[in-house]
Amino acid sequence: YKKYMNLLDEKVKKIYFKYLIAAFGSAMISSIYGMVDMAVVGQYQGPNGTAALAVVAPIWNIIYSLGLLMGIGGSVIFSAIKGDNKETDGKGNQYFSVSVIGSVIFAAIAWIMLLLFEKQILVFFGATNDTLLTLAEEYLKPIKFVFPIFLFNQMLAAFLRNDNDPMLATMGVLAGGIFNIFGDIFFVFGLNMGIKGAGLATAIGSVISLFVLMSHFLKRKNTLKFIKINDFLPKFKEIVVTGFSSFFVDVAMGILTIIFNNQIMKYLGSDALAVYGPIINISTFVQCCAYSVGQASQPIISINYGAKKYDRIKETLKYSIYTVIAFSLFWTIFSVAFPNAYIYIFMDATEAILKIAPSIIRAYAISFMLLPLNIFSTYYFPSIMKPSVAFIISVARGVIISGLLIMLLPLIKPNLIWFAMPITEAIVAIYAIYMIRYYTRKLKYNNITYDK
Repeated sequence: YKKYMNLLDEKVKKIYFKYLIAAFGSAMISSIYGMVDMAVVGQYQGPNGTAALAVVAPIWNIIYSLGLLMGIGGSVIFSAIKGDNKETDGKGNQYFSVSVIGSVIFAAIAWIMLLLFEKQILVFFGATNDTLLTLAEEYLKPIKFVFPIFLFNQMLAAFLRNDNDPMLATMGVLAGGIFNIFGDIFFVFGLNMGIKGAGLATAIGSVISLFVLMSHFLKRKNTLKFIKINDFLPKFKEIVVTGFSSFFVDVAMGILTIIFNNQIMKYLGSDALAVYGPIINISTFVQCCAYSVGQASQPIISINYGAKKYDRIKETLKYSIYTVIAFSLFWTIFSVAFPNAYIYIFMDATEAILKIAPSIIRAYAISFMLLPLNIFSTYYFPSIMKPSVAFIISVARGVIISGLLIMLLPLIKPNLIWFAMPITEAIVAIYAIYMIRYYTRKLKYNNITYDK
């Protein structure tokens, strides 16, 4: 119990901002070194190098998402049990053990698929000519040796945040990310390895991250243990249901990008698609801000839910909403005020692109007002054992409403496609706000049960 006292008894404001700083640093460095990869390869290989990394991007979406599925799903239940029991009785670690085994299974399947069907996968994701295919294969050569590690890093980071070690989770990402940034420059340019060098830097960075994360198991305060499991399948199902919304947010981003790409090319042409590239990068940044709020609040809410300390949950929710509002205002105001700043950062733009970019970016950026709230809600509901609500939100905003609008709005007027995400986020936010108010009010009655 003492190992968890800070989450159950310390001032909520102090713990929340400690966890927020750790989660924010972790989320940002992941985004930044992905962008450095693209910038360095683009400088060395030209546009084909950048395009090859875009082809590989969905592979990252999949492997990271599977790590979140096991990590968020298992660690939420782990924390709720810890808060409820106030001592280690082994039940929480059964969920940790199931998450580890589940990670091994998913990593093995993904690894085998990549090794056996690499070419077919890359062609499906957009390697439409031999040049792109060759470059994408070169990039993946070093990564294939350590591919499962990327999944395990995501899973372990989630459990470390729930085992009272958020800073180590951040240090793991930072260590791998910083090596990746300097490794990119050294291998790509210093050793003249080109795109393969970027893959090598990414592979080594993932191994460094894993070693840093694993050091948690050497600490005295570690309570994570691999133990014998009773009823593996029911527990595995609980983890998948609880973690699905976090998993789906990332997967849906890849699906939407493919739909958007096709519709933009069909109705608006390549200049509009060139503008969409920077929008996706910035949208990823905004999502990472939202992830950090969710990842900071989730361990606090989960363990206090288990301990039935509902006032602390409401206080954590209050700080989370304040943070979400701050991120929303910053990104929306900046995007509307300085739309072409994104274009200058990401490309050597033509006059035609600079002319069409402001109206496109301003329209799309309206979605940033509500995007952080909607993504935060996909962490909040599983934390109070209501994963089905998070499931509805993630699927509605990730594919159903957004997909329909992306397909239908250009039929009315091509440029209306840029309002697909603002309308989606608005519809989803109405539901999310209603459900947050409904279930937060119900907490005081001590009658919320896990909805399988």
